[in-house]
Parts: sequence; structure tokens; C-alpha cells
Amino acid sequence: MNFTSPREIRVLIADDHAVVRRGLKELLEETPGIRLAAETAGGDELLAVLGRTPCDVVVLDLSMPGPGGLEVLKSVRRAHPKLAVLIFSVHPEEEYAVRAIRDGAAGYLTKEAPFDELIEAIRKVADGGKYIRPSVAERLAMEIESGGPKAPHERLSNREFEVLKMIASGKTVSQIAGELSLSVNTISTLRARILEKMNLENNAQLIRYALDHKLVE
Repeated sequence: MNFTSPREIRVLIADDHAVVRRGLKELLEETPGIRLAAETAGGDELLAVLGRTPCDVVVLDLSMPGPGGLEVLKSVRRAHPKLAVLIFSVHPEEEYAVRAIRDGAAGYLTKEAPFDELIEAIRKVADGGKYIRPSVAERLAMEIESGGPKAPHERLSNREFEVLKMIASGKTVSQIAGELSLSVNTISTLRARILEKMNLENNAQLIRYALDHKLVE
């Protein structure tokens, strides 16, 4: 199904990989009715760029330096509630898609998606629609029907979920603190909170849980 818009769609790309930004820029320039309005390599500067650059769609990577991608998403939605944010991430849908849609994303695509699908998604969310694959829509419907998140990890805050994934990926408290620009004490507190909420005792159990639920590869 094709979605068209009567106006030129202005797209802002937020991705810390220069190769990804360059490739998307070249492809967007070849697509009628869409143009690149701006690009940014970090979540910290995204709001500043949005403040001076009108756009219709933000194509947002979740893994960038500074604040976590989901926190950036929430900040963008607070500052620009009518702006469509399309998540374009290396993370599989089962890791982040439902959480991102719940936090206001207009759509979620993995970077394995073909370029034609990305263009279709951009056009649909620019027109005020949602771009959600059937598997994600089903999980959202099940969550609504059951009255809310049921799995232990789905009850975590976005920051706690991010730290969980980083611990499960083998990163130390110090490494996580450095990547998230937080103190070691803050990360230790988040770790303790995660273990308590999920009724786990140590990192080994946390890693096993993350692997069993396909939160990390």
C-alpha cells in the first residue's frame, strides 16, 4: 500500500553512525517528495536542532551517546507533541518496539528493513498514521487486553530497562556509568532496583532472564 502526502516531507535523521546518515541522506535525496531537513549524531543536540529546524518526521536511532534513546523520544514528544518520530534501530522489535510505541513513537523499524519500507513508513507517519508491524500490534493489543505489562522486565522504567540490557550484555557498572553519563552510585542503585523489581538475586540470574526473553543476543 502506498501512502502519499501533498507536501514535501522534511526529515531529520538522528543517528550516531556517519555511514548510516550518509546513506540515508543519499537515498532520501533520490526520493520525490522527501528531503533531508537536518541530521544529528546525538540525542543531546537533537532538541536544539529541532528548535531551529522545522521538520515533519524524525528518524531516530535508539543507540546514541548521551541520554538513552527512549528518554530522547519522550523529551522530543514533550517538546514537540505533534511531531512524528519513527524509530529506526538495530534492536529487534521484541526488545524495544512496544515500549517505544507506548512512549509515543509513531512507528518502529529495524535497520534490516528494505529502503522502500522505510520510505513507506516515513510517508505514513508524516500523514498522521502509525507504522506498526503485525507482530508489534498484536503484542500491544495483548497488553491492553491484559490490563498492562505483565512480564517483569516490562514493569521497569526506560532507564532501568536500558541498564538491564547493558548489564546483560556484559558491561560493568563503571562502563555503563561512562556511557550513560551517570555516576557509578546511580547505576548501582538502578541495578539494585532492577533486581528487586524482577525478584532476581544477582547478575547471573539477570543475564539468564535477558537471554531467555531474547532481550540480548
